[in-house]
Amino acid sequence: MPADQSPYRVNVRDLVHRPGEMREKTLSCAVPEQLGAAAMVVKQGAPLELDLRLEGLHDGILVSADVRTVASGECVRCLDPVTEPLELEFQELFAYSPEDAVDYTVHDDHVDCEPVVRDAVVLALPFQPVCRADCPGLDPETGEKLADQPEREPRDEIDPRWAALEGLLTDDDTPH
Repeated sequence: MPADQSPYRVNVRDLVHRPGEMREKTLSCAVPEQLGAAAMVVKQGAPLELDLRLEGLHDGILVSADVRTVASGECVRCLDPVTEPLELEFQELFAYSPEDAVDYTVHDDHVDCEPVVRDAVVLALPFQPVCRADCPGLDPETGEKLADQPEREPRDEIDPRWAALEGLLTDDDTPH
């Protein structure tokens, strides 16, 4: 998508070189391309809302934002679909000149929040999402969901290094 058509691009002409000026703006859009590539992502087309606070400073535009969207993926234990709201904040300075810029600059009286939003969202995504905190996962032998088998007895697995000693047990002996 061309930068001039980006939904994250904000005109700041009225704030450029006007320290102390402040403006608030809300952007609502569908995510143009998927954010993230792990077990949890923000899918292309998911709703994204940005509440921006734009402040003119001597050396640039300070952008503070609250970001709201929905992340989706699958539980790492049972592979069920997981969807959860994602809310985060960021603050970044867009410098007027590239010499003063740490990361971002004002271009043609606009700031492009896309890389900042992308980085903030990807870093906020859960690394190992679960459908619920006590999800028992899948049976290692059958692959069935353990949550669907509440009466299942856990198997006692004998360490193969001790298996040879099992033959020494008699009927009246019980393992401890």
